[in-house]
Amino acid sequence: MDKTEERIQSLTEHTYGTWRAQKGWKKPLFIKDAEGVYMYDQDDKRYLDFSSQLMCSNLGHKNKVVIEAIVKQAEKMPYIAPGFAQEAAVNAVEALLTVMPKGLDRFFFSTSGTEANEAALKILRQYMAPKYKVISRYHSYHGGTVAGVTFTGDPRRWYAERARCTVEGVRFAPDAYCYRCPFGLSYPDCNIQCAEYVDYMIKEEGNVAAVLVEPVVGTNGRIVPPPEYFPRLRKICDENGALLVADEVMTGWYRTGPVWAMQNWNVMPDILTTAKGCTGAYAPVGITVTTKKIKDYFEEETMCHGHTYSFHPLVLSAVAPSVAEYKRLMATGLPQRIAGYLEKKLYELEEHHECIGDVRGMGHFWALEIVKNRKTKERFDTKADKFRKVLMPDRIAGEALKRGLYTACWYDTLMIAPPLIITEEQVDEGIGILDKALEIADREVVHTDTPGSRSSGAFK
Repeated sequence: MDKTEERIQSLTEHTYGTWRAQKGWKKPLFIKDAEGVYMYDQDDKRYLDFSSQLMCSNLGHKNKVVIEAIVKQAEKMPYIAPGFAQEAAVNAVEALLTVMPKGLDRFFFSTSGTEANEAALKILRQYMAPKYKVISRYHSYHGGTVAGVTFTGDPRRWYAERARCTVEGVRFAPDAYCYRCPFGLSYPDCNIQCAEYVDYMIKEEGNVAAVLVEPVVGTNGRIVPPPEYFPRLRKICDENGALLVADEVMTGWYRTGPVWAMQNWNVMPDILTTAKGCTGAYAPVGITVTTKKIKDYFEEETMCHGHTYSFHPLVLSAVAPSVAEYKRLMATGLPQRIAGYLEKKLYELEEHHECIGDVRGMGHFWALEIVKNRKTKERFDTKADKFRKVLMPDRIAGEALKRGLYTACWYDTLMIAPPLIITEEQVDEGIGILDKALEIADREVVHTDTPGSRSSGAFK
């Protein structure tokens, strides 16, 4: 056993691997460096990062501007308690005000997306009292804290419920999932039933304080709603006196094109949460954003939330330079150009692989849904299979990793979400590796003569 293997063994023996049975936390790949859109293992083998790690490294790796800002803050003042005013927080607020939708301009800073959602729950329940129920959706992920995992619709919630680590008052609505419509309908003749059912739920449940959504579903499939969905949902919330909360932890920061995914539909939520890309993942920041009206409520009421690392100056020092770097990058036109190129290449990939049931997404935020039978949409694996066995997307991603491509996956999808700095040549590199890796699933599909379907994809 060489020195690196010994260190990996020491790590896995003395730590908990996340979201897994611990027998699967034995031989993780050792990454010693990362730069641009690549990461490197102990043998200097290069891997193209096709998922921006966990859909967070939007600026790529080793952005010098962001790193220098963090270093300067570490040298100047790495920590001060959240009750003090300090320059890093002021700079972060001033930068955020230049990119936030008009009217969303009151901030609470924490250290992760799940904490941003936890803060949102406390704020909205105090503000909306005695209403307290929150409607989320079945294909959703909102974090690992007690509130975040309760909001979550994917299998991780089942384990939290088993451990009694959930909060009360969360209900789940059907998804705007056109490829597998929960109502068995087809767009555009569906009357956007997925939105109308939320209206029915609010009226039947009573005491609904808010509807919480990922604008484009993230981990659970890059599900893009039809264009009428969010304008209608905004109206439903207004008519029923409920807040609309947008979890833009993954979809924010130009991931789907504009700064915020909700801007694709010209809809403004009452509360927006974000994290990940707000620092390019260089520092752990979570941001909960509200309207002035909500904050004004707490002028006399106690805003009963906070923790030691709220408004942490070291992590907040990465926000303002990240905002500046996004603006510089978007001004080059590269992300806008690559978004169209990536879409084209993914649809071409679909034509060559019968295991791809659906290609869907926006901007630099895509999914390939992997199916056993394209005609019937039969899956290789189901939600209940997650955490129980090695799934087909795991096998495909594993093969891709051997060939030098990192892509995240879930129980039925591969996640294609490269950094915004990726070029055409690098997209071609990633697609070429995926083309080979997908052959694993192609060998096990039920063959049909049905051509590739593009019935979902990106609504335009």
